[in-house]
Amino acid sequence: MAQTFLMKAKLAILGATGAVGQEFLTILDERGIQPGRLRLLASPRSAGSTCTYRGRELPVEEVGPNSFSGVDVALFSAGAAASRKWAPVAIDAGARVVDNSSAFRMDDDVPLVIPEINAAAIGGAPLIANPNCSTIIMNVAVWPLHRRHPVQRIVVSTYQAASGAGRRAMLELENQTRDVLDGKPVKPAVFPVRCAFNLFSHNTPIDEQGYNAEEAKMVHETRKIFGRPDMAITATCIRVPVLRAHSEAINLTFGEPVTAEEAREILSQAPGLRLMDDREGNRFPTPIDATGQDACLIGRIRQDASQPDGRGIDLFVCGDQLRKGAALNAVQIAEALMTE
Repeated sequence: MAQTFLMKAKLAILGATGAVGQEFLTILDERGIQPGRLRLLASPRSAGSTCTYRGRELPVEEVGPNSFSGVDVALFSAGAAASRKWAPVAIDAGARVVDNSSAFRMDDDVPLVIPEINAAAIGGAPLIANPNCSTIIMNVAVWPLHRRHPVQRIVVSTYQAASGAGRRAMLELENQTRDVLDGKPVKPAVFPVRCAFNLFSHNTPIDEQGYNAEEAKMVHETRKIFGRPDMAITATCIRVPVLRAHSEAINLTFGEPVTAEEAREILSQAPGLRLMDDREGNRFPTPIDATGQDACLIGRIRQDASQPDGRGIDLFVCGDQLRKGAALNAVQIAEALMTE
């Protein structure tokens, strides 16, 4: 039913020429969606270019006051400032907006949605927020366990690909890698320090507690999605020299004993996940395996030996930041809009 609606719906994509915007088009195409109308929108810098969708060249228009007239669903991925400016315009024109930026995520009246977890929160909301990519990838794995055995504490360390900072960041990693191998000097531009053959703390502002903005997003967004404002969560977010797909090491503390075998069984049947947990072959998720995949890959499922009461479980998850961490999650929300 959801795909039938999208086949007839009039869609708009704001930020169509960016990395996530291009992934929107790829995912819609893969899902066989031929909307009633598809309008591609961008800033003046990108207006006038074209994008290919299902074999057709479509013009990219400069976003403006009349861009959302007659639009049913607008997918936004143009940054928080653009979302704050244009989301009210789109809603006033009658569109429902799925926003990939951080602009509205923590607003009380805006649902923050991962469809595998809280699709029911969408309701009739005119604006639905897509969570941060690291939040999505972590919680697709954590939620199925939390449903069966409530989680008391989450400790997560992320290993985040250049794709999280957009197309220019991915190109910077590629170019820097060539320069280092060729013995040429490296000049960071998108990132504050060299990214090739290096890793560094996530390049977002640090708050008064010492957490960077990415870490704070994971904490606050997870609490909102789970409906647990007091949930104990701590995060350390690191950029790594990987082009695409984020990885996360997750340590969970439950309110009661949980065995690794039960956790593996729960996760093997959970939506949005694919088990890759071959201890004998020492084969576990990698970002290369996750690249281009809809499912997040889950493995390294083991008892936390430092918690002798059996209440601790360790996990390792990899997910494509541009797909489930961004564009796919938004498309799934759009598909859910008409199934409520």
